[in-house]
Amino acid sequence: MEKRYTLSVTVITLNEEDRLARCLDSVKALADEIIVLDSGSTDATPDIARRYTDKVFVTDWPGYGKQKQRALEKATGDWVLAIDADEALDPDLQAWVAKLLTRDRGNIVAVRMPWAVTLYGKRLDYGRSARAPLRMVWREGASFSDDEVHETLLHADGETVVADGRLLHFTHRDYGHGLRKNGDYAWLGAQKYFRRGKRCHSLISASLRSLWTFILIYFVRGGILDGSVGFLTAVNYAQNNFNKYAGLWTLTRLEKQARARNESVDP
Repeated sequence: MEKRYTLSVTVITLNEEDRLARCLDSVKALADEIIVLDSGSTDATPDIARRYTDKVFVTDWPGYGKQKQRALEKATGDWVLAIDADEALDPDLQAWVAKLLTRDRGNIVAVRMPWAVTLYGKRLDYGRSARAPLRMVWREGASFSDDEVHETLLHADGETVVADGRLLHFTHRDYGHGLRKNGDYAWLGAQKYFRRGKRCHSLISASLRSLWTFILIYFVRGGILDGSVGFLTAVNYAQNNFNKYAGLWTLTRLEKQARARNESVDP
């Protein structure tokens, strides 16, 4: 069936030579253009990207939200699929997107894609995978928030649908990579919350949030059904949430100390 709409695929990269080809292979048959913004890779990432597209740009790194916004602004398609380099569309999801591009979209402006996190050789179908992140939007009226991490993809008013198939998410290369990534995200998240005026006044609060994260992922979302890797994933996300709020607690504590010092020297 003939396509009715065009699709731009955007990807931001940094040293993704081991994962980028899998990502781009999964979208190359769907995309009318692929846009890759690289922030200074020292491996073969840019060369791999150029096998799929001539729209490869090397930029500085302003944070996730601003970088994805830069990529979005270069897109010219009717639809934009903003995919991460560690993700790939499975065949069912590819077929669903292909069909979407051939039919009248009606009032649809955004598409959520069910995740399938893959860790240590196991695909997780529950727990942390029990989400459908927003990855595809009608380009007109779309934008990214400027958050340094956990950015939000915004879209025009209209209907949001959930696709069939799975968005494969190869989260970590190995356990050490996961620890480093979670630590970076936790600290960036703490700073983001602090800038937005959020405060944490107790480590007990941070501990309770961590406990709830484990319960949510392992029990409520069914991570127990993902076996031992599901248990490890729930523990890691709980630890990450504790680290985020513990970081926020340290920033709150330093703020209180600075305020107390200033008050002590006021006449």
